[in-house]
Amino acid sequence: MLTVGRVAEQTGLSAKAIRLYEAGGLIDPPERTPAGYRTYGDDTLPVLRFIRRAQALGLSLKEIKRILDLQREGRQPCGLVTGLLDEHLAEIDQRIADLQALRETLQAARDRADQAADRGETAVICHIIEATPDGTN
Repeated sequence: MLTVGRVAEQTGLSAKAIRLYEAGGLIDPPERTPAGYRTYGDDTLPVLRFIRRAQALGLSLKEIKRILDLQREGRQPCGLVTGLLDEHLAEIDQRIADLQALRETLQAARDRADQAADRGETAVICHIIEATPDGTN
């Protein structure tokens, strides 16, 4: 049996994270010593390592719990994982597109500012912002 500190050491997780995973149902509640200390079996280590790797892929604890629940029901969760990864990829692609559009807007504002300065134009406050469309018509 392993204490929470020993499990944390072996998995690279904090004791607080392990207790959070327990509270969230991602891992089974551990045995308790007569003094109330948590003790875990070796079978907990692979699950915690899986959780850590899934988080590294950007999966939320809620998503990870869904995956683990399917596996515990004896079902193969790889289809769910593929779908979740596709959703995350689509979100990232959208964020990249949004950031690229913002970059283009900022570059256009910067270019207009240089052009206005070259023409000697003055502004009420700052022509960089004043010349930028605000999205309203």
